[in-house]
Amino acid sequence: MQGKHLFEYALIRLVPRVEREEFVNVGAVLCCKRQNYIACKIHLPEGKLLAMDAEADLNLFSCYLDSFQKICDGEKMGNPIAFQDAASRFRWLTSMRSSMLQTSRPHSGFSENLEQTLLSLYEQYVA
Repeated sequence: MQGKHLFEYALIRLVPRVEREEFVNVGAVLCCKRQNYIACKIHLPEGKLLAMDAEADLNLFSCYLDSFQKICDGEKMGNPIAFQDAASRFRWLTSMRSSMLQTSRPHSGFSENLEQTLLSLYEQYVA
């Protein structure tokens, strides 16, 4: 992947109590349509989530994030979304929803190294 690539990214958020609209950034997802590239980096910050909601179901959050990762990776697990191209999976993963697992609005940029850009976004907004 040489040269500058147009990419889109979104931050992945967990919202322990949707009615309070408080969230914790738990990852980043990056997509480059032209390269048919999509990847995410995710971390479950148990301490932060429990500080926001002492009764937070960490196992449920872990399952949600695991499913997000599998869809991003295109794992064929009986989910029709996993069979779509990278850009379509990104659109599905970043669609607006009122649930415990949300993403920010997508943002765009240019990158010479998509993997490094994903790591940089993760370090800047999540770690």
